[in-house]
Amino acid sequence: MARLRSGRLVKGGMSQEPDEQYHGRLAPSPTGLLHLGHARTFWIAQQRAIARSGTLILRNEDLDRSRCKPEFVTAMFEDLGWFGFKWQEGPDCGGPFAPYSQSERLHFYRAAFEQLMQGGFVYPCTCSRQDVLRSVAAPHAGEDEPLYPGTCRPPAKSVADRTANWRFRVPDGENVAFVDGRCGKQEFVAGRDFGDFVIWRHDDVPAYQLAVVVDDAAMRITEVVRGEDLLRSTARQLLLYRALGLKPPQFYHCQLMTDESGVRLAKRHDALSLRQMRANAVRPEELRRAWDAPRDA
Repeated sequence: MARLRSGRLVKGGMSQEPDEQYHGRLAPSPTGLLHLGHARTFWIAQQRAIARSGTLILRNEDLDRSRCKPEFVTAMFEDLGWFGFKWQEGPDCGGPFAPYSQSERLHFYRAAFEQLMQGGFVYPCTCSRQDVLRSVAAPHAGEDEPLYPGTCRPPAKSVADRTANWRFRVPDGENVAFVDGRCGKQEFVAGRDFGDFVIWRHDDVPAYQLAVVVDDAAMRITEVVRGEDLLRSTARQLLLYRALGLKPPQFYHCQLMTDESGVRLAKRHDALSLRQMRANAVRPEELRRAWDAPRDA
């Protein structure tokens, strides 16, 4: 069984020392068809890995049991290959940090969860998302996680069982700062800009924040390239890295792609899915040409 200790992922009793080689990653979730916005962010990630003679890892983030479908996994591989992506490690080709599908990595997340429990960083919460949204102390900004009002925070009475959600208790008032590779210095105040967040769900599945921290550390990712909508998530994740004794990677948050009306692209934009563009005989090299030297590279 794997466990986390002293900033290193320990497997079979042997610690894995970090190296300095660049490791980037593509981390799609097979909950729908990939669209042009995914392709642009992933292309920037690939170009940054190539520029540093690094390794690019493909990770299948398939933890959402209700939305992840086998047909979307198949489409993911086909569409990424069609567009011109090439990775050196992944579910299809293996590598030193296998498995590369999150549904096969639950033992790593459980080890981290147990470590956080033993350290007193988490507590059970019986509040539903609707409970949080109904709270006057929980304004909902876009698609970001609403600010949790602390209803179940100790010493509040709650049932300590695994049928509840488990939240990470943030250090209220602490300034969490980092320098982003594109957006520059970022600062968020714990308890004001974001609250206690879920790391383990009531259906016995790790939440996004915990899973990506554990995987990026285990796979020795040196730079995370993703959309700028996740800047606030980076602040949350930095607190998890610290609590687990792990060294965080660098971060580079790309500008989001929008449709003609200025709405951020989502998987509901079927006309801009890679699958539909492929069916329409769009040439990916024509799209890539405009991204080879993007403004935020």
